[in-house]
Amino acid sequence: MVIPRETLSIENVVGSANLEQEIDLDALADDLDDVSYDPERFPGLIFRTQDPKAAALIFRSGKLVCTGASSIADMTTAVEMAFEKLRTLGLDIPPEPDVTVQNIVTSGDLGTELNLTAIAIGLGLEAVEYEPEQFPGLVYRADELSVVVLLFGTGKFVITGGERPSDAEDATEAVQTELTELGLLE
Repeated sequence: MVIPRETLSIENVVGSANLEQEIDLDALADDLDDVSYDPERFPGLIFRTQDPKAAALIFRSGKLVCTGASSIADMTTAVEMAFEKLRTLGLDIPPEPDVTVQNIVTSGDLGTELNLTAIAIGLGLEAVEYEPEQFPGLVYRADELSVVVLLFGTGKFVITGGERPSDAEDATEAVQTELTELGLLE
């Protein structure tokens, strides 16, 4: 039998920081070789790191959003790499800027196929969005969970909105318990 907690895998960590100053993105794009900047397509400058693999999006307002990391540590490292690169250009970046985790996306597997129609009814229509013609998954927003759980008929699931890895663990346990109590999970 699959133990859902053991199948959890962080797919994406999104974090943010504030450089506490307005940034001249045109000048920055000219000074850096390893960035993408096309203001007509996207308002931020994209600084990619390879190890860890992530992208830091730097905006004129001084906001920085890091996405694509596979752990909080990798996200923090990618942000620090971006800050260090900006410091080499003479920007006054705080020595230890406050980096906030905005969202952790985690995937997992319940190990069995799911009857999403029965689950939608069992969990209560007020907490569930299920329109299979529009999206193949069931979206579950329980009041007691701080995250959103997407369940798929294959038994796979995605949890989004967490700020700590334990948020996904707690949600997995709660969903597994609820579905078992409803007789919808063996």
